[in-house]
Amino acid sequence: MSRLETSRLILRILLGAAYLAAGIAHLRSPGPFLSITPGWVPQPELVIAATGVAEILGATALVAIPPLRRAAAVGLALYAVCVYPANIKHALDAISAHGPSAWWPYHAPRLAFQPVIVWWALFAGGVTAWPFGRKAGAGATPAR
Repeated sequence: MSRLETSRLILRILLGAAYLAAGIAHLRSPGPFLSITPGWVPQPELVIAATGVAEILGATALVAIPPLRRAAAVGLALYAVCVYPANIKHALDAISAHGPSAWWPYHAPRLAFQPVIVWWALFAGGVTAWPFGRKAGAGATPAR
């Protein structure tokens, strides 16, 4: 196994475990997730349950079902984009309740790391090899 594929495997397992844990948390303890769900989200209880199921299914496909791996990677990356408004709301609520000092240490890195999670899903699922793979061009095939 190449170094690139070993890296993908390790990152796939770590990300899968994180999404599996988050999915279970969404189903077992929806309260904290409901509290950060923006008011414009319809039927928030159903959305939180559905996102928990989606996280569990996405994690399972990413790690254990190779034919679905790329689709799971894209789905989990899109999921990370879609939950960004809830993360922003959570940060703004923390500022309102506790001031900027409560916001910075936890929320700033979390918000800044969200694009990395998007990349991580795409890389772990073999959708992209950037920045580690060969560039497509004269005779090269895109890395998967």
